[in-house]
Amino acid sequence: MQFKFLPTTLLALTLFAVGCDDDGTATPTGDYSAIIENITDDVIISTYADLDVQAQQLLEALNTMEATPTTANLEAARQAWRDAREPWELSEGFLYGPVDTKGLDPALDSWPVNQTDLDNVLASSNDLTVAYVDGLDGTLKGFHTIEYLLFGANGDKQVGDFNDRQFEYLSACGQSLKNTTAQLVGGWLPSEGNFGKNFKQAGTSGSIYPSQKNVLEEIMNGLVTIADEVANGKINEPFAQQNVALEESRFSANSKADFADNIRSIQNVWLGTHLNATGSGMSSLIAVKDPALDIKVRGEIEAAISAIENIEGTFTTAIFDHPSDVQAAQQAVRDLLTTLQGEVLPLVSNL
Repeated sequence: MQFKFLPTTLLALTLFAVGCDDDGTATPTGDYSAIIENITDDVIISTYADLDVQAQQLLEALNTMEATPTTANLEAARQAWRDAREPWELSEGFLYGPVDTKGLDPALDSWPVNQTDLDNVLASSNDLTVAYVDGLDGTLKGFHTIEYLLFGANGDKQVGDFNDRQFEYLSACGQSLKNTTAQLVGGWLPSEGNFGKNFKQAGTSGSIYPSQKNVLEEIMNGLVTIADEVANGKINEPFAQQNVALEESRFSANSKADFADNIRSIQNVWLGTHLNATGSGMSSLIAVKDPALDIKVRGEIEAAISAIENIEGTFTTAIFDHPSDVQAAQQAVRDLLTTLQGEVLPLVSNL
């Protein structure tokens, strides 16, 4: 993504009423509604809505493959899985609200897959209904169970390797995932759970957040959390232990895309963008308070995405064959984490 830099003075005039500290530095007066509303509507809700659309398309692809099990339909289902995976990973910069309080994250993205219990379920005489799958532990449904069944343990599963029970289970898992993504987006919408009201009405009796600053801190803590998870969890655990069994999304060889999209989730919140939407993000605030810091964060986001995408081969092979690439990517994400945690978050907490 190409960044569009606006002059700091223009940002200040457009987004805030501006005052001056004793040192003459321009600062916002304290109304952050434009930032909060745009992140809520055009980043968070927009991402979840896209996820729900892609989950429906994945379900349809799984049903098509079950009805007509061909290699072409298998590949279409695999691509539909990747397409649905993207907005989910783009949402991991804001794992608060209904995704947390309603326990939707484990239902969507538990890892690792419990292959032993999954084999037992498939070998049982249980009816593989959506209701049955909904009642199972997260390690037996969601993205990674679907991934495992579609791609196989070594990523080379053929359409002839599927049996009727696997097709049936995939269809039920797909519907269960779609139901969960609908709950997720609905949890933020005014017509349903309306968690977005808590962000937009911060500081009033209609919100769980005492002030807009508390919302901005929640937003920043979400960015810090995912940067830490990518650097010190998703990359570090399989790399440090030289154990590919710890690598998330390894069946589909989608790990690098996962990691890069997690950093893009930070980028989207920072810039206030998703798909074709553009507006105020955290950058709009920081560019007024500390223009150099905003530029630094933008650059470190781009550097982290680039370093991840520049890892040679798949992440599985790079762990052993290209460790310097993995180390470079990990360090780039850690640099971003250090800045977000050590410089941006304190600035926001001191508003």
